Amino acid sequence: MERDVNYLYLAIAIVSEVIATSFMKESNGFTKLVPSLVTVIGYGVAFYCLSLTLRTIPTGIAYAIWSGLGIVLISGIAWLFQGQKLDVATMIGMGLIVSGVIVMNLFSTSLAH
Repeated sequence: MERDVNYLYLAIAIVSEVIATSFMKESNGFTKLVPSLVTVIGYGVAFYCLSLTLRTIPTGIAYAIWSGLGIVLISGIAWLFQGQKLDVATMIGMGLIVSGVIVMNLFSTSLAH
């Protein structure tokens, strides 16, 4: 049960980090107040929730999930809303990252807490 709650914290950390990173671009070097505040608050929530996650989820697993999903989600948002181009090599690379996270979670026994 506690482990399930910590995966919820991890999901909140990922979403918060994705929002914060997306708004960082919109802050224009922290010269725009509202996007700057969203960035700072988003990262605060992200790191707080990540710290709660690490109570039961091994650091390597939590960070792999956070960074892997974060890369894919941020790239998708940048593609949809900020005009970022995603070529075939980018898509393959992101697929490999997600595959690596899946392999770690399903098959690794070396990262047990």
